[in-house]
Amino acid sequence: MAKPQKRYVCQSCGSVASRWQGQCVDCSEWNTLIEEVGGNVTPFQAKHNLQSGGRAIALIGLDAEVALPERMATGIAELDRAMGGGFVEASATLIGGDPGIGKSTLLLQAAAELARRGQRVVYVSGEEAADQVRLRARRLGLGDAPVELAAATSTRDILTTLGQGQPPALLVIDSIQTMHSDLIEGAPGTVSQVRASAQELIRFAKERGSALVLVGHVTKDGSIAGPRVLEHMVDTVLSFEGERSHQYRILRAIKNRFGGTDEIGVFSMETGGLSEVANPSALFLTHREEGMTGATVFPALEGTRPVLVEVQALVVRLASGATPRRAVVGWDSGRLAMILAVLEARCGLSFSTCEVYLNIAGGYRVQDPAADLAVAAALISALSERPVPADAVAFGEIALSGEVRPVAHAPLRLKEAAKLGFEHALGPSATKSDGMRVSGFKTLGALVDHMLGRG
Repeated sequence: MAKPQKRYVCQSCGSVASRWQGQCVDCSEWNTLIEEVGGNVTPFQAKHNLQSGGRAIALIGLDAEVALPERMATGIAELDRAMGGGFVEASATLIGGDPGIGKSTLLLQAAAELARRGQRVVYVSGEEAADQVRLRARRLGLGDAPVELAAATSTRDILTTLGQGQPPALLVIDSIQTMHSDLIEGAPGTVSQVRASAQELIRFAKERGSALVLVGHVTKDGSIAGPRVLEHMVDTVLSFEGERSHQYRILRAIKNRFGGTDEIGVFSMETGGLSEVANPSALFLTHREEGMTGATVFPALEGTRPVLVEVQALVVRLASGATPRRAVVGWDSGRLAMILAVLEARCGLSFSTCEVYLNIAGGYRVQDPAADLAVAAALISALSERPVPADAVAFGEIALSGEVRPVAHAPLRLKEAAKLGFEHALGPSATKSDGMRVSGFKTLGALVDHMLGRG
């Protein structure tokens, strides 16, 4: 009998090496290669006999009738919004987030809502005992919900138990890194174990029509731990974001095969659990006073939802010879450096002897490139000590040439701003609105002249 071949699998990226080495050649991480025992034939050595052993696959055309997937609305509107309408039968969802951010609390609330509607819901915890989950449910006022609990880590035991009766409408696994498959050697949490356990659970969900939710740990940089292939195996990937110092939480759809991506649901963490925030703009806007410099309101867009956030800038002049500092919270520091460079090179404003601080109020993180003009307006206001009108919003993308480019869904942004009482918008020259007064700018220099009263 041939000796089983050894292989070494990177626990960070999942790449395979024939021998151990200190650094993975693909992801450059150190000490992540773990030995696994494989079969005698590698996938590159295997060859299929095309004459026998297979079965014919039925091919269909693109014009074939397709039924829309049925969804299970949880009754939690913000969760349903991020999911695209609710959980889909026979689907797999992966939700990740920092420890203590509220993943288990949110899923327990959703499980209780579905169970109260007559659906069979099974909640399997690999990190806590069943009594601990019950105590949390009582704290949240969910102790009477008919959710079936279990504390287990063996994938075989879980699937054997679920296969005996009616399959659950919703199956929650908290978390996938604690699951263990006896078909694969290795400790729970390794790449091979996470991949194998997830594959068995997803196969069960697809065959029995259950909606599967996998809770995933995250690494220190915020990405979901385990093999990257795990995100490709599931239908939906949700990221639960937020700062512990702030009460808000954002559930963001990173991938969704049954709906749109970048949709968000906003929650507020309270003593009774997570509560929905129906108007996120009011949450991220601070109380603004007339005459305050360095503050601009930006209508951001998350998926199809506009959210108004406040951009705050502070410019401090230094004595000659001191090294200026640049600090950014909630935005890309590289993009701030670009905006400062354009303001200096194209508009004649000098920030070289000034410390610059930029903050997005409420701990919100902005990734929309349309925030360029709002940031520039806040910086100009802070440098010149001239306030931006309190009833104005600003949006637009800035090119290195100083051109102000149009952005997507401008009418939707303006509609949200008008709904909250804003009457004036600073934006690209082509921006039009029926209900708001719009000041359009072709270049960033035109915005500087407008704010400084030059023309």
